[in-house]
Amino acid sequence: MSAELKPDIQLEIAHVLLIDVVGYSKLLVNEQVELLHELNRIVRSSECFQAAEAKEKLIRLPTGDGMALLFFRSPEQPVRCALQIGETLKNFAHIPVRMGLHSGPVNHVTDVNDRSNVAGAGINVAQRVLDCGDAGHILLSKHLADDVAQSGQWQPHLQDLGEYEVKHGLRLHIVNLCKDGVGNPSLPQRLQRRSRWKQPTASVRPVIAARWPRWAPAVALILSGLAVAFTVALFLRRPIPLKTAPVVTRAIIDKSIAVLPFDNLSDDKQNVYLADGIQDEILTDLAKVADLKVISRTSVMQFRNTAQRNLRDIANLLGVSHVLEGTVRRARNRIRVSAQLIDARTDTHVWGETYERDVEDVFAIENEVAEQIVGQLKSHLSANEKAAIEKKPTADLAAYDLYVRAKNLIERAVFSDQRNSLFEAVRLLEEAVKRDPTFGLAHYQLAHAHDQIYWFGFDRSPARLAAAQGSIEEVRRLLPDSGEAHLAIAKHLYWAYLDFDKARQELELARRTLPNDPVPYLLIGYIDRRQGRWEESIRGMERASELDPRNFFILQQISLTYKNLRRYADTAAVLDRAIKLAPTDPNLRLQRAEVELDSRADPKPLRAAIQAFRAANPRAISDIAETSLSLALCERDANAASQTLQELPRDGSFSYGKEGIAFPRSWCEGLVARLRGENAVAEAAFISARSQMEKTVHDEPASGPALCVLGMVDAALGRKKDAIREGRRALELLPPAKDAVDSAVLIQYLAVIYAWSGKNDAAFEQLNTAAKIPGNFTYGQLRLDPLWDPLRGDPRFDKILAELAPK
Repeated sequence: MSAELKPDIQLEIAHVLLIDVVGYSKLLVNEQVELLHELNRIVRSSECFQAAEAKEKLIRLPTGDGMALLFFRSPEQPVRCALQIGETLKNFAHIPVRMGLHSGPVNHVTDVNDRSNVAGAGINVAQRVLDCGDAGHILLSKHLADDVAQSGQWQPHLQDLGEYEVKHGLRLHIVNLCKDGVGNPSLPQRLQRRSRWKQPTASVRPVIAARWPRWAPAVALILSGLAVAFTVALFLRRPIPLKTAPVVTRAIIDKSIAVLPFDNLSDDKQNVYLADGIQDEILTDLAKVADLKVISRTSVMQFRNTAQRNLRDIANLLGVSHVLEGTVRRARNRIRVSAQLIDARTDTHVWGETYERDVEDVFAIENEVAEQIVGQLKSHLSANEKAAIEKKPTADLAAYDLYVRAKNLIERAVFSDQRNSLFEAVRLLEEAVKRDPTFGLAHYQLAHAHDQIYWFGFDRSPARLAAAQGSIEEVRRLLPDSGEAHLAIAKHLYWAYLDFDKARQELELARRTLPNDPVPYLLIGYIDRRQGRWEESIRGMERASELDPRNFFILQQISLTYKNLRRYADTAAVLDRAIKLAPTDPNLRLQRAEVELDSRADPKPLRAAIQAFRAANPRAISDIAETSLSLALCERDANAASQTLQELPRDGSFSYGKEGIAFPRSWCEGLVARLRGENAVAEAAFISARSQMEKTVHDEPASGPALCVLGMVDAALGRKKDAIREGRRALELLPPAKDAVDSAVLIQYLAVIYAWSGKNDAAFEQLNTAAKIPGNFTYGQLRLDPLWDPLRGDPRFDKILAELAPK
C-alpha cells in the first residue's frame, strides 16, 4: 500500500455525550427542523458546552435527530453537561430528550463528502447506551460511571441497572443518573423486555480508573472501520408535546401483589358481579395487611382480559412482584373458584388451588385464599388483621351483589357521569341495607355516595347531609373503630364542612387499619393543599398514586397542585403521565393544552384541542362549554363567545376558570353581552345574576365564595361600596390560613372588584399578593383575561405581568 493510501489513525479517549429526541421520526419535517433549532440553542447555552468550546476541547457532531458532544479533558464533563441540559429542558416539556454517555477511543476520519469527522468504539458504545433509554433518561456505561463515581458527589445519584444484551449480541452494563429532579428514575422499557445478565446493585461502587490495555488501539481500529459517519440536521419546538414524564418510583418489593379481576366462566353472564365480588373481597382482605403492598381495585379492574396481556407486563405497570388471577363458575347453588399466585418477575407458579362448594360458602373461600396468599408471601399477620380477614361482610348474597354493583358505579363516577352514577348507587345500596341492615360496608359506601352528591352540588340540602350522617352512624355502630368508620367520618368532615384539622385526625386513624387504601393518602394530600403545605400535598398524592397507579384522576389532582405552584413543566409532565394512562380522554388533552395558555399566554393549543373535542364528541360539547367560553373571552372573540354561551346548560353554575368559585349562568351572559358592546343586555343579565346570588348568600351566609361572587356582580353593576364590602367580607370568611386554595381565588377577585370600582391602588395591592402566593393565577390569565382590562397600561400592571412571565 502506498503512503498516500495508508489511513492516518490517531486514537484518543473521548468522553461522549449523545442526545436525541424521542419520537423524532413521527414529527413533520418542519416540526423536526424547528425542534432541532431549539435543542441546539439549549445545548449551546449550557455552561459546560461553552467552557469546553472556549478551550477547543469539544467536538460537535449532528446526528439527524440530535447530536454528539465529544469532551476530552474529564469524564465528568459530559455528566455535568447532561445535567445542565436536563435542568433547562424541565421548562421545555415538548422536547422529549434522552441521553447516553460513554468513554472510549475515537479517531478522526474523512467522510464521503471529504469532510473531517470522528468515528470509533467510543461513539458506537455511547449509541448503544442511548438506544436503551426512554424520554428523560440519562444513561451511562458502567465504565464511565465507575470513573465519575470515584468522586463522592456523584455516587448517591447513580443507580446500577445491571448488564443486558443489546444490539449485535453486545453485553452492556447500564447505569442510570438522576439528580435534583433531572433524569428518569424508572427502568427503561427496552431493558424491561431484554434479558438481564447481571442483577443490579444498590449503587455504583468506585473502582480504580480504567487503563486502556495495549491491544485496545487495535480493537478500536477494527471497530472504527465499522462505524458509520454521522449526518447533519438542526432543530426547534413542537406545539403540543407528549413527553414521558420522569416519575418518582420505588423499587418493587417482594411482598407486593395485584389481585386481577377473576374471569366469569358461568353460563349466566350476570354472575360477572359474583366474580367481581370474590376478587374484590380477596383484595380488600389482603389490603388490610400492613406487611403487604396491595394495588387498589380501580387500577386492577383495567385488566379484565388477562389472557390478552403478559402478566410480567401487568406487574411492571402496577409496580408489584406477584399477581393473583382466577376464575369463577357457578351452576345453580354450587360454585367453583380457581386461583393461582404467580411471581411475575420469573413467570413462576407459586401457589394454586381450586375450591368447589355451596355458593353460601363463597366468603369462606375468599378468606382461605387471602390467608394462603399471606402465607405464601411470608407476610406477618397480626391478630387484628386475621380477625378482619375472617369477618364476613354479609350473609345475604343478593345484598352483596347489590353492593358490588353500586361500588362499580361509584368508582366510575370519578371519571364520568357523576350525577346518574351516584344516585343509582344510592338506590342500590339502600336496597342492600334494607335486605341486610347489619351490612356495615354497604352503609360505608352509602355514606360516601351521599357525601359525593353533596360535594359536587347535585343536592346540597340539609336532608342529604342528614342521610350521610345517618349512614356514618350505622358504620360506627356495626364496625366500631374500624378504618372504614374513621374514613367515613373524615370524608364527611372534609366534603360537608371543610373541617380539615378534624378530618386529618380521622384519616391518620384510618391509615392504621387501611394501610393499602389510597383514599386516606389522597385526602391528606387535599388537606395539605388547602392548608398551604404544597410539597407535602404532592408527596401524599404520589403515595396514593403508587397504590392506585392506573388512576389518572389522582395524577390530575397532582397536576393541579403543580399548577397552583406555577411549576408548569411539572404540570405538563404529570398530565403526560395521565394521558399515557388514558390516551383517549379528551379532558386530559384540554388540560394539557391549557398549560400553554397559562404559562405562555398561547391560546392556539387549547383552541386546537377544543376543536378536536367538538369533532370527536359532537353530543358532549356542553362538557367543554365552560372552557370554550373562557377561551373565547380571552381571545375577545364575541361570535365564538355567543355560540359557546348557547352550549352552557340552562341550569347550574360555572367556575369561569377558577375552581371552587361558582358563578350563575346569567353572569356569563353578562360578560358575553359586554364583549359584544350590548350594555343594556349585560346589565339585565347582571341584575338577574344578583338576584340569584342574593338568595345563595341568604341560604349560605358563611360562604366566602358566594359572597365574593355577589361582590363581583355588584362591581359589574356599579354598586361600588357594596361590591368592596362583600369582597372584603368574603376574604374574612375564608382567609388563607383557613383555605389556601379558595382564598387565593378570593384575593384575585377582590383585586378585580377594586379595579372595576376605580380603586386601582387597592387593586394592585391585592394583585401583588396574588402574584406572590401559590394559586390559580397565571401569566396567561393576567395577560389575556378581559377581567383585568381596567388595569392595563399602568406600569404596575406590566411589572406584575413580567414577574409572572415564564423565565
